[in-house]
Amino acid sequence: MLVNESVHKRDDGLSVNSPVAGDIIISTDLETIWLKICAGLRRDLGAQIFGQWIKPVKLTVFDSDTGTLQLELPSEFAATWVRDRYAERLLLAWKAHCPAVKDLAFQAQSGAAKIAQIANTNGMATQASHKITPESKFRLDLDPRMTFEQFIAGHSNVLALNAAQRTAAAEKPLFSPLYLQSSTGQGKTHLMHAIGHAFRAEFPSATIIYMSAERFMIEFVSAMRRNEGMEFKASLREADLLMIDDIQFIVGKNSTQEEFLHTVDSLISQGKRVVVAADRPPQALDGVDQRLLSRLSMGLVADIQSAGLELRRDILTHRLATMPHQHVSEEVVDFLARTISRNLRELEGGLNKLLAYAQLTGREISRELAEEQLSDILSACRRRITIDEIQRTVCEYYRLDRNEMSSKRRARAVARPRQVAMYLAKVMTPRSYPEIGRKFGGRDHSTVIHAVKLVEHLRGEDSEMDNDVRMLLRQLES
Repeated sequence: MLVNESVHKRDDGLSVNSPVAGDIIISTDLETIWLKICAGLRRDLGAQIFGQWIKPVKLTVFDSDTGTLQLELPSEFAATWVRDRYAERLLLAWKAHCPAVKDLAFQAQSGAAKIAQIANTNGMATQASHKITPESKFRLDLDPRMTFEQFIAGHSNVLALNAAQRTAAAEKPLFSPLYLQSSTGQGKTHLMHAIGHAFRAEFPSATIIYMSAERFMIEFVSAMRRNEGMEFKASLREADLLMIDDIQFIVGKNSTQEEFLHTVDSLISQGKRVVVAADRPPQALDGVDQRLLSRLSMGLVADIQSAGLELRRDILTHRLATMPHQHVSEEVVDFLARTISRNLRELEGGLNKLLAYAQLTGREISRELAEEQLSDILSACRRRITIDEIQRTVCEYYRLDRNEMSSKRRARAVARPRQVAMYLAKVMTPRSYPEIGRKFGGRDHSTVIHAVKLVEHLRGEDSEMDNDVRMLLRQLES
């Protein structure tokens, strides 16, 4: 990847290898910086995610005229995956270590491969002749998949969805700013992108700015260092719609808070629309200026609760409906929805990984494959449900004495609930068949295997049995 020619110094301090015609140019300084960035990403993302997605990245071309650094990945799928999930994070890291890098481009490892997309701050394709406007300055890039039509509504998110739709509508909203609050991966970012899409449809010439709080801080500090603070402020205040994600990261930064406060004040006074998102309510933001806290609280605070089992299942079903060539059984969908419960981003990421693995290897998507390939996600998400808890819940549901779980009685009214409890113990705990058997009156492991297979069969044949199992799963997971 590096050419072995002479090295000269650029004005920005980067040493660049002088190439023979047709060779790829990459600075040795950039290679060193990339190693530093990788060390931080490995620490932040974890060794497994880093090794799967970031480690294969190779630096190929750095265009000193546009400041675009091209990154190469082994496949189109990998290039798209990294671009969609890590483009902004990677670019922020590069800008922090090397201001000469202004854009990132992602492509597959093929001479004829098309560039997946050029990311400038938020991933927007660079156009050298594009007119410099506030929106182009901050490189608005709305994910085409994150629209209101693609947002699955449920009891946990209906307030936030309705508020987001009102914010994007042609009529002036009754509240500003809109404050979206939820834990990680519950749909805040999706709603912000959806607002941007809908607002653009209503007002095609409107200026929309969307960025993370981290990027807001970096851009603000960079502008001040370049003595361009006034231009930065003016660009923000020309926005018709300003959206700032992960606002919790702006707390504690006095100068940044001050600028953000004045920007929000200016936009609200002009009747413009402001949307912010955070992982906690305004009152729980540590180190926030009281004036800014007052502004953030004066509009509507819309809380998104954790998605329930039915919503998680609906999201997976909707996602698969857009991929008719991919067959995933209801059993696998139900297993993923029940098991990956921490956040929706993990849920969809787990499904994507499973689909990609099956497509690349030709293996059929089964529950066994899901447990094998998603072991890291599943182990982190599983709540530690005990066999005792399962037995107690089953007995309450079927109105049995707890001792019946270990008794020798074979009457169907007792044996069937006992078999359901064995099935749930296998599905919801990491216990082996012999361990489960011992918890049910010292029964042989073959008895447990028979119970599990029988309940699986009955769920497909008997709707009442399937409903019983679903109800018990819901109770145990709640």
